[in-house]
Amino acid sequence: MKRLPKYRIACLVSLTFILIFIGSGYPQGADVAKYPTRAVTYVDPITPGGPTDLAIRLISKEAEKFLGQPIAVVNKTGGAGSIGLAVIAASRADGYTIGYSPHSAIYVAPVVEKVPYDPIKSIQHIMQFGGFNFGAVVKSDSPFKTFKDLIAYARKNPKGLTCGTTGPVSMQYLITEYIAKKEKVQFAHIPFKGNVEMTTGLIGGHIAFGVGDFNYSLIESGQIRLLLLLRDEPSSEYPQTPILKDLGYDIPAPMALNVAGPRGIPKEIVAKIEDAYTRAMKTPAFIKGMKEDLRLPIIYRGSNELDRYVAHNVEIYARLLRESGGAK
Repeated sequence: MKRLPKYRIACLVSLTFILIFIGSGYPQGADVAKYPTRAVTYVDPITPGGPTDLAIRLISKEAEKFLGQPIAVVNKTGGAGSIGLAVIAASRADGYTIGYSPHSAIYVAPVVEKVPYDPIKSIQHIMQFGGFNFGAVVKSDSPFKTFKDLIAYARKNPKGLTCGTTGPVSMQYLITEYIAKKEKVQFAHIPFKGNVEMTTGLIGGHIAFGVGDFNYSLIESGQIRLLLLLRDEPSSEYPQTPILKDLGYDIPAPMALNVAGPRGIPKEIVAKIEDAYTRAMKTPAFIKGMKEDLRLPIIYRGSNELDRYVAHNVEIYARLLRESGGAK
């Protein structure tokens, strides 16, 4: 697996953010019982405007009603989510900086590149509030009606299909490479900064298909067509679309919308954050937004279960990357 030369630059940028965040925050010895006494920052490592970003903003708006303080969502993008996660990991463990731990930054980046955090030792996973509808998509006028059509074309035309992902340190890239290896085909990969940019490239005709976080409204409006879901379980939103195991692809897709923070946050504060976001999951605004507006599944895991889930899949992806020769 090739490494991105720009990633080393991204790491330097992330260290700059880290120094800024370390120098600020909560004074030592403050009374955790009074938490929170000021606004909380939610670091979102994903580009603005996509389903992930919108879901994070949706639940955080509801959660702040129960937490009793504003929750400011701040985008820190780059490095397939690693820059934002580095900021979270290096922040003061006081509950005033939380955020989203992206799957690529947790399961892939630490194995294929040098990153300034450990996916287990540096990150406290607080709760999961949803899942994804990541998938392989094509333009509506594409000749490929099914994912099998796409693979059949790739067999006859080596590297004749351009595939857009968010780059070699993303989980969608790794899964796409796994599929290509299993099917004995090759794709011409084109990296994008984020899924929004990838979708724009697809609609503009710059790539044959994309693999990532798609916007359901583009499917509803007939601009793109969904061929495959990168999910471990069937989708109630897209019941006719095959998932990975339906096509014989034995690779997990542990993608979770979540709330995380730096390891070491006092358990009392973790409990307050988890309670606020869990209660937010039950509000009519969140349920409507997820089911009707974003068409994303609502999935709950508490802090202990989510920590175990992440640790289990970190081991699986580390093994898969070592076997594929992609480990650093």
